[in-house]
Amino acid sequence: MVAPVDYVVIGHIAQDVTPRGYVLGGTAAYAALTVRRLGLRVGIVTCAAPDTPVLSSLDDVALHCRPASHTTTFENVYEDGQRVQWVRAVADPLGVEDVPPAWRKAPVVHLAPIAQEVSPTLARTFSGALVGATPQGWMRTWDGQGRVEYRPLEAPGRDLAEVDVLVLSIEDVRHNRAHVQALVEALPLVVVTLAEHGCEVYLKGHAERFPARPVDRVVDPTGAGDVFAAAFFVRYWETGDAAEAARFANVVASFSVEGVGTSAIPTRNQVESWRRSNGW
Repeated sequence: MVAPVDYVVIGHIAQDVTPRGYVLGGTAAYAALTVRRLGLRVGIVTCAAPDTPVLSSLDDVALHCRPASHTTTFENVYEDGQRVQWVRAVADPLGVEDVPPAWRKAPVVHLAPIAQEVSPTLARTFSGALVGATPQGWMRTWDGQGRVEYRPLEAPGRDLAEVDVLVLSIEDVRHNRAHVQALVEALPLVVVTLAEHGCEVYLKGHAERFPARPVDRVVDPTGAGDVFAAAFFVRYWETGDAAEAARFANVVASFSVEGVGTSAIPTRNQVESWRRSNGW
């Protein structure tokens, strides 16, 4: 029997190609580990090859994984000083039938596509839940060779109608403020992360910026946006206060960049201790 969870994240676990071999990737992985370290019960709904080595990094997270012949795989290649992303393999799409019945009543649901594997309409399944989404995987397309390109959402007002909160990076929309505005007009709550500059919160169209926690040295920024999103969804669910959620998530994400991969994602005690000491 599958035990209930507080937070369910739906999206592909990825393995990223690096010079040191495959490493754990994907929003689902970073978000779930963040939620777990913040003290909540979390489950991942995903699809991957059963023998994928990076899955062993998720031992502390409830995992419902439909077997696939491939695990979604990305590789970043630098060409003339510019980063080009390639998708080397994509696992199967995910639907409501992949979500265990016990998890369909989770109070927080995170749609976390990285390769078009989750439909935005899945949000309709979770009435009564806080449904958050990180839309980067809906804004990616790739050619026959796997070269990834950016594609803005064509009709966010229609496609994201059932989503309560959207969190994205300004880099996800290639710094295009018109694309941000289209999302702000479509949803009641949109949060845009700005790396070391913190984040912007758009609540019913009203914008407010929140600074990032100062970081002495960035070791690895990979996944920081996913960590932020999970922390924001958790704190917003707990308090209903978007400003408090933004301050909290900024601190959580800033800790995460101080170590390699997921190693520096903080516990709630670390976060609250720092906030008390620094008046945040």
